[in-house]
Amino acid sequence: MHIEQLKASIAPLRAQLVAHPVYDQITQIEDLRSFTEEHVFAVWDFMSLLKSLQRHLTCVEVPWMPTTHKETRRFINEIVVGEESDIDAHGQTTSHFEMYLEAMKEMGARVAGIQEFTQRVAAGEEIKTALESCQIQEETKAFVKYTFEIIGRGKVHEIAALFTFGREDLIPDMFVEMVKTLKRDAPEQMTSFLYYLERHIEIDGDDHGPLSLKLMDEVCEGNPTKWEEATQVAEEALRMRIHLWDGVVRKTKTLLHGI
Repeated sequence: MHIEQLKASIAPLRAQLVAHPVYDQITQIEDLRSFTEEHVFAVWDFMSLLKSLQRHLTCVEVPWMPTTHKETRRFINEIVVGEESDIDAHGQTTSHFEMYLEAMKEMGARVAGIQEFTQRVAAGEEIKTALESCQIQEETKAFVKYTFEIIGRGKVHEIAALFTFGREDLIPDMFVEMVKTLKRDAPEQMTSFLYYLERHIEIDGDDHGPLSLKLMDEVCEGNPTKWEEATQVAEEALRMRIHLWDGVVRKTKTLLHGI
């Protein structure tokens, strides 16, 4: 019952996101380059969101002890394997983030921005500080900051809501029309990116998406307050994604018209 109420609450935002004009704009390789140079930051921060869930819901400490929910820990660990150690279009083991970077390189998109950012973070610089040094849209910076705000709160039901409704449950609907357009019009430089999208549609639509809904039931534990907080995060997650796409549209128009 709670999950249906949450889904009803976010339905207008989901519809707005799936119908966002960004998908119609990505018809040429130049458009896709511009898109990926912003979206890659969301691909990167997803892994921290996933790892946060792994830390909360499975045991990553020594000595090891079994956690409460057997199915949930299997689900999270399966996603970690898929995201961190998937098979790319050439049969090589790689993470989805690294797969995305290779697709960007293949199409001639700039990867220097995300690489410099991750190097700064790896060296110990705070996320917010490292973001301010990036030449990316303000909406992209806000998107990443919100992800780490929710992670920092440490409430597993909020993290799960962001993961489920801002990422896993959303990805198939969000990308399907883009894939159709690229399959019709894309040149060879988009092959790896299409593979990346199709992997997400296959995995998230057929497996991870439905299981992530069950995850919400377990972490909210029938607690009305937790469900209310999860709903608020789910709604804000969709708003942040809409703003992220708004930034991409604004960037594309600026590059196209020189304004």
